[in-house]
Amino acid sequence: MTQAPIHKTMTASDWALLIALSVVWGGSFLFVGVAVKELPPLTIVASRVVMGAAALLIVLRVMGLHLPRTRQAWGAFLGMSILNNVIPFTLIVWGQSHIASGLASILNATTPLFTVIVAHYLTDDEHLTGQKFAGVLVGFAGVAVMIGVAAMASWDASILAQLAVLGAALSYGFSGVFGRRFKTLGIPPLATAAGQVTVSSALLLPVALIVDRPWTLSMPSTGALLSMVALGLVSTAFAYLIFFRLLARAGATNVGLVTFLIPVSAILLGVLVLGETLAPRHIAGMALIAAGLILIDGRAMSAVTARFSASASCRKVASVFCPEGCAGQEKEHRN
Repeated sequence: MTQAPIHKTMTASDWALLIALSVVWGGSFLFVGVAVKELPPLTIVASRVVMGAAALLIVLRVMGLHLPRTRQAWGAFLGMSILNNVIPFTLIVWGQSHIASGLASILNATTPLFTVIVAHYLTDDEHLTGQKFAGVLVGFAGVAVMIGVAAMASWDASILAQLAVLGAALSYGFSGVFGRRFKTLGIPPLATAAGQVTVSSALLLPVALIVDRPWTLSMPSTGALLSMVALGLVSTAFAYLIFFRLLARAGATNVGLVTFLIPVSAILLGVLVLGETLAPRHIAGMALIAAGLILIDGRAMSAVTARFSASASCRKVASVFCPEGCAGQEKEHRN
C-alpha cells in the first residue's frame, strides 16, 4: 500500500489540525498550572504518562498494531522516554510551581534553538548554517531579555524555575536527534509514542509512589482532578494522535510551525482561565525568540530572497530582450 503524498503547501484541513495541536499542547501548561497548586510534581507527571500510555495502547490495539518485542526497540524506547518524557515533564511541572504557565510556554519554545545546536554536533547531515546560527543568537537574546541580567544575581526560585524549563527544552532537543533512530528501526510513529510513554510510566510511577506517597495527600479538588485527566488523555494521548496524523500529511517541517503557536495558546489560556499576566520583558523576549525561530525555519527568508531574485532576473532580461513584457512580470511579482 502506497503512502499518501505529503502536502508541501498545507491545506485548510492541515492548518486546522496544526491549530488544534497548538491548543492541545498549549493547554498542557494550563492543566499543569491548575494541578500543581494542589499536587506534587512527580504525582502529576506519573499520572500524565500512565493515562497517556493506557489510552495509546488501546488505540494501538484498535488499529491492529503491536509494540515491537526486540531488545533494541525497547532500549530505544527507554532512551526516548527519559529524554522526551521523564526529564522535560518533571522539569516543566516543577518550574510551573514557581512561574506562570505563559512564561513556561515561551521558554519551552526555545526547543528548536537547542535542537539545531545538538543536531550540529551529533549528526552528519544537520550542521548549523549561518542563518540558523543567527537565529540561535537572536533566540537566546530573547531568553536573556526575559530572565534579565539583574535577576540572575538573586538566584531565587523564579530564576531556577525558568532555568528548569530551559533544561526541559534542551532535553527535548536531544530527544529530537535521538528519535531519528526509530525510522531506521522500522517502528511506526504511533507505536513509538505508545512505547515511550509506557516505559515512562514504568519509570515514574514507582518513584512517585515512594517519594510523594499520594495516598497520604489531601483529596484534590474537582478542577485539579479534571486537569490531570485532561493532561493525560488530551495533552498527551490525543495530542500524539493529531501530531502523527499531521506529520503524515504535511511533513516534519510544516509540523514544526506548531512551535510558533503553542506560546500564543498557552498565554491566552493562562490569562483567560488563570488570570496570569506577563511583564513587558516577557513579551519582548517572546518576539525575539519568534524572530530566531523564523530565521531557523528559513521559509520566510527563502520567500523574500526568491521574490527579490525573480524581480532582479526580470530587470536583467528586460534590459536585453523584452523591456515591456518583463516590466509587466516584475509588476506581477510586486503584486
